[in-house]
Amino acid sequence: MAHIPINHPLRPLYRVLTALAGLYILIFGIIGATKSSGQSLFDQNHLHWVLGLRTNLAFAILSIVAGIVIMVAVFIGRNIDHYLDIAAGLVFMIVGMLMLILLQTDANFLGFSVVNCIVSFIIGIVVFAAGLYGKTGSAKDVADEEAFRHHHR
Repeated sequence: MAHIPINHPLRPLYRVLTALAGLYILIFGIIGATKSSGQSLFDQNHLHWVLGLRTNLAFAILSIVAGIVIMVAVFIGRNIDHYLDIAAGLVFMIVGMLMLILLQTDANFLGFSVVNCIVSFIIGIVVFAAGLYGKTGSAKDVADEEAFRHHHR
């Protein structure tokens, strides 16, 4: 069992950072969908720049969905945000890496640029870190975790 802190004192800060990341993704998606409406879903020509990132309609729609999911998880809390933040952070980092590999090919179906990949890495790291420090539990859970941590040094 890995040590993941329970009821970390900075948990509210990490939730705010995740909410800000989710809000950025959501606003980016909404503006991107508005600007790229009328284009084909996976258009790779004449892409629009929105909030510093290139986008086509497919990437804008995916951003809206991701932003909503992250925001809902932050507002629900109760360890849902812990698990979802870890998963979403990993997804953002993996997508950033895959799109970096596909950058100069016809398979770049989301119209990513290097800037998009870097922002995807940054958002992934922030959301993943928030997931690591966002776990909640009872006083018994905290005591059990501390006992395990000190027993296995």
